[in-house]
Amino acid sequence: MKQQILLVLSVILPAAFAGGCGRANSRPPATFTTSGPCQVALAPGPRERDVDRAIGELQERARRDTHSRDALEQLGYQFVARARTANDPGDYKLADNVAQCLEQRHPGDPSALLLRGHALHQLHRFHEAEAIARTLVGRREFVLDYGLLGDALMEQGRLTEAAVAYQKMIDLKPFYQSYTRAAHLRWLTGDLDGAIDLIRKAIDAASPRNRDSVAWAYTRLALYELQRGRLSEAAQAIDTALSFQQAYPAALLTRGRVLLALDRAADAVGVLDEAARLNPLPEYQWALADTLRRRGLNREAESVERDLVNRGAESDPRTLALFLATRHIDAQQALTLSERELLVRQDVFTEDAHAWALEAAGRTDEARAAMGRALAANTGDGRLFLHAGVIAASAGRHVEARRWLARAEAFHMTLLPSELDTLRRYRSELRPTKGE
Repeated sequence: MKQQILLVLSVILPAAFAGGCGRANSRPPATFTTSGPCQVALAPGPRERDVDRAIGELQERARRDTHSRDALEQLGYQFVARARTANDPGDYKLADNVAQCLEQRHPGDPSALLLRGHALHQLHRFHEAEAIARTLVGRREFVLDYGLLGDALMEQGRLTEAAVAYQKMIDLKPFYQSYTRAAHLRWLTGDLDGAIDLIRKAIDAASPRNRDSVAWAYTRLALYELQRGRLSEAAQAIDTALSFQQAYPAALLTRGRVLLALDRAADAVGVLDEAARLNPLPEYQWALADTLRRRGLNREAESVERDLVNRGAESDPRTLALFLATRHIDAQQALTLSERELLVRQDVFTEDAHAWALEAAGRTDEARAAMGRALAANTGDGRLFLHAGVIAASAGRHVEARRWLARAEAFHMTLLPSELDTLRRYRSELRPTKGE
């Protein structure tokens, strides 16, 4: 029964929850006479990989038949799929152009709005994505419209409203997309067992032909198992993910994290190096740099960190802010980056980044207030608890600090080596004294 998998949690519902590809030099066929977003969306690109060839074939169909709605819609989601694999925001921009092209050719088509909403969401334009989603749910009752609405609300930290949208998804259709969102919401609100149960339902519901979706779900399962401290189960899940997508950056990053938790830093170096090469985002580079330092390869680590700092503000400002604050490199830049992020999203992890940057800047009282907001959803995360403990210690609240640090220790397998060093140092310095 649908009621057995409800998202409605007492925690969140009180009584009443990527660059544009290089272009080929060939000219478009003579039948292609459109301009603007259609010209951008349908410009030929490389055909080196299977996904590139699929995109090229859909572009050709859309150019040949300007009345074809399905080819354009499929093209947009192919760009989204490629962007998700490569974390290339340029593909999300191309998907947005496809949506605008679809709207030009078929004014008022809801599929154009939905595609544009997904593209805007991935480009972190959450308010615009929410507006589109509300237009759609006011016009029709379609499961994916509620998914977009919940996603946009969640990124803005409005978990109660997001839960209502996701609940509607479950009610309309319990399937892969509703299960994955339900799992993430359960995890965000501290229900790890519920998250694991729902991500397994997502895996069972996924089509084996959609290898990217299956790999993503197994990667999430591995992360949940890692958080629970079940390393063999996490390793098995990530092996399965990589059997569906061999060079899947997110899965390689997670495998590296599992190897670190198993105290196999030497093995983790190669895996994390490949992940960061495929996906040079701050999250990947930070994990690699920490692992290189753990192996005594400081010069190599410094090279990775320079690239992280030089490019991170554009690719992932929130993680760069966390990195700068953690390494005490540039507290003011960390604070500026986190404040800019708060203008577009107010989720748990952006509040945490802001709190951590405030602490690095010596503004402890403000950091405590921001950390309170980060902890309000009861998310079980080692990094959140570590930051809460350090900030409480800085405020002189040692009993509270020890409590948060003990919780961070319970999730120590999810922490990076530099974060583990901070945790162990503070726990040693804050041992209870006689009479406490």
